[in-house]
Formats: sequence, structure tokens, C-alpha cells
Amino acid sequence: MALTELISRNWKKNDPSLKAYQAGGGYVQLKKALAMQPAEVTAEVKKSNLRGRGGAGFPTGMKWSFVPQNSPKPKYLCVNADESEPGTFKDRYIMELDPHSMLEGIAIACWALNAHACYVYIRGEYKYPAEITQKAIDEAYAAGIFGKSVMGSGFALDCYLVRGAGAYICGEETGLLESLEGKKGWPRLKPPFPAVAGLFGCPTVVNNVETLASLPFIFEMGAEKYAKLGTVKSGGTHLISLSGHVEKPGVYECSMATTLRQLIYDIGGGITGGRKLKAVIPGGSSAPVLPASQIDVDMEFEALKEAGTMAGSGAVIVMDDSTCMVRALWRISRFYAEESCGQCTPCREGTPWMTRLLRKIEEGRGAPEDISILLSVASSIAPFPPMGLGQTICALGDAAALPVHSFLQFFRAEFEEHIRLGRCPYEKPWGSLGEGRLQ
Repeated sequence: MALTELISRNWKKNDPSLKAYQAGGGYVQLKKALAMQPAEVTAEVKKSNLRGRGGAGFPTGMKWSFVPQNSPKPKYLCVNADESEPGTFKDRYIMELDPHSMLEGIAIACWALNAHACYVYIRGEYKYPAEITQKAIDEAYAAGIFGKSVMGSGFALDCYLVRGAGAYICGEETGLLESLEGKKGWPRLKPPFPAVAGLFGCPTVVNNVETLASLPFIFEMGAEKYAKLGTVKSGGTHLISLSGHVEKPGVYECSMATTLRQLIYDIGGGITGGRKLKAVIPGGSSAPVLPASQIDVDMEFEALKEAGTMAGSGAVIVMDDSTCMVRALWRISRFYAEESCGQCTPCREGTPWMTRLLRKIEEGRGAPEDISILLSVASSIAPFPPMGLGQTICALGDAAALPVHSFLQFFRAEFEEHIRLGRCPYEKPWGSLGEGRLQ
């Protein structure tokens, strides 16, 4: 299976400078976009079938069109660079190796939105990517790309880098906006949606790093050609963070029509040590797991949705037959229990409850009724199916509950075996997970 290098084509240079980016044709597409009317830019993005690469997969051009252009309030673009979904590390590569692709996308988006200010909200732990990105922003200002007149067009644009404080919940767009305003990162009730009342109560679009870095290539190739790289409803390429039990983990840029099987065996080199594939999480830890029998599916939003899971952030986590699924789910559940903001009762109370039940089963203290209780708690947070109809303000509750539902759907026998044997039948090469307050 061939890889398609667009966003990643400059990475081998290992030179994130403006000079290197311009040598490869950088900012030419911004000039092209500035010669178009803002509405034409939005229409071109719609035609490309570009969908958000942060997790939800909402059509980018449609999201832009929700911003009321007749509003007297200023409009803002916020970049979600708070890459905190377990298993996801592709945005980091963009910011470290080619940050100007994101910055060019920012300028194109701001022109389309008539937004004169952009805030790049970057994960607090991303110290080195933040330094590289800030240097790129400074270069853009010095070159007249940002500032009072973007490339001499008369359009003013300021770009600010803001470092978060390490909270997963700030990856949710309204939690991100609350944090940007200097408040606790608690997600907001919607409606109103950010496009109408976002940052400082003004119309705001929140886009992911990869989404914005894709924009220059839409204008370079043309929207129709870009769309054809993917599927009918999901255009272009996407970056995949491949990790787990594969021979060649890393970040790969693939067509949206690439299947999980092709990724794991053709691109990732197969399972480590020649072992058998057991399960795959296709979109970050919040995505429902798929068993090995269901990997002949395109890694795009609609296909994975039909398979009962999500494309999410493009983080593919591979597990071989040595993996204890109870222990894996316990680790995932503990993460969400730790990262819950505590605003919603189902999430605040349910996530640590699920974590305690899973630890009990993993350590051989489980009772048969614990599985029913576990499913009951997960269903109280978010029923399955359908997905996305949880009982919480934001999707963190769904993210915690859906893995529980899917792990038990496909691997219930393993949970029952733990209870029947009174112990875990798998080796524990990673040490204890029982440390910390949520056990």
C-alpha cells in the first residue's frame, strides 16, 4: 500500500524554518487564496470534503459557514493543538517538523472567516513543539505574513501561541475556550455553539492542527483532485499515529481509503515477533475496539462508524494475542477517571467506579455480577449503541463508556475467565497499575 505524502512531504528535511518551507513552495497557496473572495475560499474547502482531523470529523467548510458574517463582533480562529488523546502524536510532528504548513493554513482560514486574530492552544507538555512553533510565528511576522497586512493584502492578522496546563478536558473545544479566557477548563453547554458565541462571546471556529495544515494542499491540487484522494464523504489524506504491537510504529500519511489491514500489515510491517493480531483501537483510546476479524475496513469516518467504532484522531493502537484485555481496559478507564473535570455527575461518579470494578476483576477479586454492574454504570454515562448520545455535557463521558461497552462486546469471555480463575491468566511485564489515588 503506497503512502501519500502531502502534509508530511517536508518532514525528511528536518528543517522547520520559513526558508525551507518557502523553498518547497510554501505560502504560494496563501497568495492564491488572498486573490479569491472569502466565500470562494470556503466553497473550495467544502468541495474538497475535508473533515476535521481532531476527532469529531465534522466537515470543515460547513463548520466555517456557520459563522455569522453579519455579526458586529470580532471573529476568532482557535487552533486545537492540545493533543492529549492517548495514542495520538501526529500533530506534534507537524509542529516540530513543518509548523509553517499549519501557519499557512491559519492565514487561509482567517481570510475565509474574516478573523483578525488566531490563538494556537498547545498542550502544556509540548515544550519543544511550542518553542519551534513560536519561532515559526516570529518568522512569519518578520516576513510580513502575519501582522498589519498579510503579504501586502491589507488584511490584518495576529497569531498568538498559548500553552495549556496539561488537562485532557481542554482538548474539548469549549473547555479549550474556557481555558483561553483564563477560567477553569470546564466544557460549556451547547447551544450556543462556538461559531455563534465562542471565545469572549464572539463567533469562533476551532480547528485541529492537521486540519489547518491540509488547507494549502487543497489550493495547490484543487479541491476536486484533493477530494478524490479519499472517499465519497471524506476527502484527502490523513495522518495516522500507529503504535502498539507492530514492527514499524510511527506517523504515516495515508489516503482515507486505506484499510486497517493495509496499515497494520503493509505499512506497519505486521505484528511484532510474528504473533497473532488480537484487537485494534482505530481512533485513539476513546474509540470502541475492533477484534482482529474486523480490520478489513477503510480508516475513514463513515466506514468506521458503520463498523461500530470511530476514526477519531487517527490513533491506531494494535494489540497482539499476549494482551490482557481486562488490564488494557482498566488502564484506559483509569485515564478517563483521572481526567474527568468533575462537572457532570455521571462522569464524575461513574468513571472511578468503572476503574475500581476493572481493577477488582484484573486482580482476581471479581464476582460474576461485577460485569453486569460495569455495563450498567457505562450505560448510565453513555448507552451503546447508538454512540454520541451520552448523559454528559461533553464527550469525555462517551470516551470513557464506549471502550467498556466494546471490550465487553467482543472479549467478555476473557473478563469471565478472570472471575472464574480468580486471577489474571496473562503475564504482567509492565509492573503495577495500582498506584495513585484512583485504584
